Amino acid sequence: MPGEFYIEGRQQKVDLTEIKNIISEMQAAISRVQSSVTTLLARSEGLAPVTGSTTADWQAAESEVVTIGAAGVRYKVHSLLLSIHHLAGTIITVRLYMPVNGVERMVYQQSFNAATDPSGLWVINGTLGIDQALRVTLQSSDAADNGKSVDYEFMLEAMS
Repeated sequence: MPGEFYIEGRQQKVDLTEIKNIISEMQAAISRVQSSVTTLLARSEGLAPVTGSTTADWQAAESEVVTIGAAGVRYKVHSLLLSIHHLAGTIITVRLYMPVNGVERMVYQQSFNAATDPSGLWVINGTLGIDQALRVTLQSSDAADNGKSVDYEFMLEAMS
């Protein structure tokens, strides 16, 4: 901008170069904040839902339905659903296992009744942070459930 500029009530000139530098620094800071917000919003979309089915001898022994996550990888598990609509057992036990200080431990256990409980079990219905493999197992009290399939679906969000 041509010309001389003064601050009202002062005798000295305003150095526009210094003001331009301050404005440039502010614009760069705003750009960094916008980039960070965009990155956070993109990450919060989560990963595609994972669905599948496992067939096992559920009554003969506790069997694995699915493993969620991996060692050293951080995730937020937002939901885990199991479908026991093919099973007839009066006691369907769901267990979750995860390493605690390097040793796999049972961290959850709940029993359901295939005849009276809903066929869709919402095992995890809130956000759960994990950084190890979370192993999901199921066991039935009825031999007729051996060889039947159990469906599952879970939703994850990767953590940075």
